[in-house]
Amino acid sequence: MATALECREALTTFSENLGKASGNARAAAQLDRSLTCWITDLDITFAGRLRDGRIHDLVETPGKPAERAQIRLAMAGDDLVAMVDGSLHFAKAWGSGRVKVEASIFDLLKLRGLL
Repeated sequence: MATALECREALTTFSENLGKASGNARAAAQLDRSLTCWITDLDITFAGRLRDGRIHDLVETPGKPAERAQIRLAMAGDDLVAMVDGSLHFAKAWGSGRVKVEASIFDLLKLRGLL
């Protein structure tokens, strides 16, 4: 089972990868939205702001997200780590219910360039 530190490192790597994105992924990464990622098996939430192609102000809190972010993710820590390292494809994880995404329809359409 992934640790909280491994999940934070995965989100940091994901943020760095966003900064290097090009094409449709770059356009999607330019959104300015609040973001939460609830790690269900650890029952912790990482919250931050997707802005300028990176995740800024990433903080960790216990439990489910306290506030409703504009983009909300929920998954197990191992799935987060696997998606960031490339061993799990987002579409497969989402289709099987391992990853949940909640956002406006506009944001979902923009985010598919990242996923």
